[in-house]
Amino acid sequence: MKLAIGCDEAAYRLKAEIMGHLDSIGVEYEDFGAGEGETVLYPDVAQKVAQAVAEGKYERGILVCGTGIGMAITANKVPGIRAAVCHDPFSAERARKSNNAQILCMGERVIGVELAKYLVDIWLRCDFSGGASAPKVQRITEVERFYLENAGICENIQ
Repeated sequence: MKLAIGCDEAAYRLKAEIMGHLDSIGVEYEDFGAGEGETVLYPDVAQKVAQAVAEGKYERGILVCGTGIGMAITANKVPGIRAAVCHDPFSAERARKSNNAQILCMGERVIGVELAKYLVDIWLRCDFSGGASAPKVQRITEVERFYLENAGICENIQ
């Protein structure tokens, strides 16, 4: 599995720790920034990672910022992407098993390094279970398709 990973300046240290962890467990990844000391707008990084995952260049992605929330909101704007903020083991597991989330989002200001690495491990080893969750994930795709096909009704989004 090859991952796409990215962060903003608020989470550079956590991203570096996660990349070290991925190296130690033999998971290949590409870093989409930010670099040390670099100031970026997190939506730009989230869009690059989510687009690369949506295009199939990477199977999954990891995004980190101060809370993980902004990264998830932005990544979920990319058609076909399901990004989930996870700060506990159950959420990390269910993001994959129940929701088939391809992007894990976390916040450096919310969790510590060891928990983040543990969540990455859980998220990496879980696959989509299908079953009762399959129609729900399919419905997410249908809702997304509806709005893409009827883009004119979204003109007033603020």
